[in-house]
Amino acid sequence: MNARISTRVNTQHAAMQQAAEWFALLRSGAASESDQRAWQAWLAQKSEHRDAWAYAETIARRFEPVRAPDTRRAAVEALHGVRQVSLSRRRVLGAIAVLGGGALLGLEFWRQPPQLARTLLAQYRTGTGEMLQLALADGSTVWLNTASALDTDFSTSRRQLQLWQGEMLVQTAHEAHRSFVVDTAHGRMRALGTRFAVRLLERETLLAVFEGAVEVHNRTGATRVIAAGSQVRFDGSAIAAVQPADAARQAWSRGVLLAENMRLDEVLAELSRYHHGHFGTAPEVAHLRVLGGYPLHDAERTMAMLAAVLPVRVRRTLPWWTTLEPA
Repeated sequence: MNARISTRVNTQHAAMQQAAEWFALLRSGAASESDQRAWQAWLAQKSEHRDAWAYAETIARRFEPVRAPDTRRAAVEALHGVRQVSLSRRRVLGAIAVLGGGALLGLEFWRQPPQLARTLLAQYRTGTGEMLQLALADGSTVWLNTASALDTDFSTSRRQLQLWQGEMLVQTAHEAHRSFVVDTAHGRMRALGTRFAVRLLERETLLAVFEGAVEVHNRTGATRVIAAGSQVRFDGSAIAAVQPADAARQAWSRGVLLAENMRLDEVLAELSRYHHGHFGTAPEVAHLRVLGGYPLHDAERTMAMLAAVLPVRVRRTLPWWTTLEPA
């Protein structure tokens, strides 16, 4: 890491910690008028401070009770129900508008990118920290990971899964007369009697094969067969070099965060996918290497385990803001 990048990382970390400390003080009810003025001055000093404060507010909102739960629940149910029948765009908006304040929700929904709309209307969805095991009609099993969305479409000639968001692990059932395919925004994967994982990233798809083989087709028509024990990343224009499969890509289905020589900051980034809070590392310890298995759904225990095997200590500025710092 060069000096310029190191300085930026240190500055960002300092701003994040300061934002958490200000947040704790201002929400404690003990802040004086001079504290308020000092916070405003800190906020005005740098754009990094304002960005860090906005991030802290975003995390805090995840822990606030959802307002008007009945209305929101009804809106979601209306949207999901609409998916089951072939309604026009006008009828969908009309169905949502029946709800109190729903017209605005409907209009805003249709302004969102198509990917978001499809995610919200997906047949199967999981929230942050949730996992779902699905037994498909053909005997195949799918494990849906945290914050994921999936559609299934079985016909007489093909079994098709569409992953709109997140990650899944698949154990296919053998059928000679129907192919088993998984589609993402970047291409199609055809299972050749197999167990495999698919993770949809921001700009690419990650495929890890544990049994059998999977044939990958990206949007340009490039094709490659990925054998068991291998993984590959691909986007719409290229298929990257094949690498050894990461066992962590199926360990999550057992609730385990499996770290095989991972950087500490990468471990916490993975843990963050399953929790609403903030998990950070001080720049001085972010590079430390981690080995072993850690409970995905018990963040407090995972942090304690990391502190027991690494030269770090756990700092909790807020109940939902945790940082690992040099011991």
